[in-house]
Amino acid sequence: MRLLAIIVLLIFIAAGVVLGALNADLVGYDLAFARVQLPKGAALLGGVVIGWLLGGLTAWLGVSSRQRRQRRQQSRADKRVPAKP
Repeated sequence: MRLLAIIVLLIFIAAGVVLGALNADLVGYDLAFARVQLPKGAALLGGVVIGWLLGGLTAWLGVSSRQRRQRRQQSRADKRVPAKP
């Protein structure tokens, strides 16, 4: 299974290198506070990385808030039930 994951990773890396080489033209971006010129491949890679990070952050916040809510409910339930002697 680990070998399969490594092979898939290498395929995606090779595809990224080919995509970056085929899209070497510069593209201008106006960010309102700065103007940036990047190769198309780098811009695409940057967009993918930013999307991956924002998606991971959103998933992490969703899971952590759900766990926090469950812990809070559990502690309230424990306080309501008196311990038997």
